[in-house]
Amino acid sequence: MVVIGVCILAVLAGLVATASWGGLTVQPPHVPAPEGAGPDDPPPVQLVVRRFVWDVNLAVAAGIGAGVMAAGAGGRLVMRLLAVTSGDDAQGRITEANEVVGRISADGTIGFVVFTALFFGSATGGAYLLVRRWLPAGRAGGLTFGALLLVLAGTRLEPLREGNPDFDLVGPGWVSVVAFAALVLFHGMLVAALAGRISRAVPLLGREPRAIAAHAPLLLLAPLVPVVIALVVLGALVVLVTRARPVVAAWHARRLRPAGQVVLALLALASLPGFLSAVASILGRG
Repeated sequence: MVVIGVCILAVLAGLVATASWGGLTVQPPHVPAPEGAGPDDPPPVQLVVRRFVWDVNLAVAAGIGAGVMAAGAGGRLVMRLLAVTSGDDAQGRITEANEVVGRISADGTIGFVVFTALFFGSATGGAYLLVRRWLPAGRAGGLTFGALLLVLAGTRLEPLREGNPDFDLVGPGWVSVVAFAALVLFHGMLVAALAGRISRAVPLLGREPRAIAAHAPLLLLAPLVPVVIALVVLGALVVLVTRARPVVAAWHARRLRPAGQVVLALLALASLPGFLSAVASILGRG
């Protein structure tokens, strides 16, 4: 009961954060242009690196925060709900993750939350920062992001993966679909809310102790050596791209916003048949 209580408190904290900060947009720190620099001059390399590190830190902080409160704690509560609604035949059965249906342990919950927050959470935080400029303003942006996560990844990765044998154990199917779909939407909205709030509190990395401490979430990536290497390579590419004025001008062009929105809409439409097919399959199981 203690584990369930902690999960409920975490989800409630996420709901409060979403309600309080859901209308905030990401606000990068303002940095005055270097003296003598023209409007078309590329930014200094040092500034590009600091902004890239700031973006990565924001993605990690917002994504892992949402991963703990929504995908992690919320996912554990959904699993408990499905164990209760599955009936006596499912109790004691072993799931795909080698968990026992109907049994919620502290160790299993901590492992699930940490894994979910670190990998799924940080990935969704990065995805939000990449697509946020093409999302609607305000709370609709977080809801749209959650819907994109659900349609594009929800049935191909988790939590509504059609090939997951657990849907043959727990159910009914409509409870699984409704609960997990709501959880993904909640997670997307919470990522957006946390990103908007944290962006207003974290300065660019500098020598000041406050700026260094504000980037502490980056330490969570230290054990993930391949991810760190990929980010270093990506950062180097970002620096090179900012040296090309035509590329920078095209990125900031107003016409890129509707073009990006069209691309996201087309991706969602292309993924919709597969999403609906997977949902239909799950509804018939469990």
